[in-house]
Amino acid sequence: MAAVNAKFEFTGEVNALGLKRIRAKIAIGISVKAGDLGGWIENEDNVAPTGDAWVYGNAWVYGDAQVYGDARVYGDARVYGNARVYGNARVYGDAQVYGNARVYGNAWVYGNAWVYGDARVYGNARVYGDAQVSGNAWVYGNAWVSGNAWVYGDAHIFVVGPVGSRDAYLTATVDAKIGIRISTGCFSGSLSEFRAEVKKTHGADSFHGRMYMGIANLIALKFNAEIEA
Repeated sequence: MAAVNAKFEFTGEVNALGLKRIRAKIAIGISVKAGDLGGWIENEDNVAPTGDAWVYGNAWVYGDAQVYGDARVYGDARVYGNARVYGNARVYGDAQVYGNARVYGNAWVYGNAWVYGDARVYGNARVYGDAQVSGNAWVYGNAWVSGNAWVYGDAHIFVVGPVGSRDAYLTATVDAKIGIRISTGCFSGSLSEFRAEVKKTHGADSFHGRMYMGIANLIALKFNAEIEA
């Protein structure tokens, strides 16, 4: 006899794709009360019957995809195929995770970002905006991938840190629109914009200015871009 799912039940609602809405039977974590409506799944295997994993709102999880651990999928996010979202990971907004992709640890995937193929996003990584991570690419640690960045191999991402006046991590990626995108703290822009911001904020001859400009040149060398003297 199959074990009774004590965590959630189906409400009887079915959407246009044939997915079924879930409802919590017990309190789940600190944000879900017994009786709260959840998102849409294809079958009970899509969400673990134990732990605090949950699918909220208009989010969809289907196919052989699984959400477990303390992971959250919400907004209009889609997780499908053979994808896995687990640990303390978050997938939300209009993000999509599919294929054999894995998102785990404390990683967040959000905005219009796509993670697919055999890609891995984990640690404290953030993938957002219109970014795409695919193939066998791994994004991890404190890396931030944003904008129109496409990460599809180890040669297309570069992380440095902790560096600078805030001991922050700096991530460089190939961006479909601006070439090399630099993301660190609240800054996200092209390599030339990063250099201009460093000169404006720190001056080119200060300790932090020289450090940041040296990192910019290292990134340029990595991606075969122009080195600035």
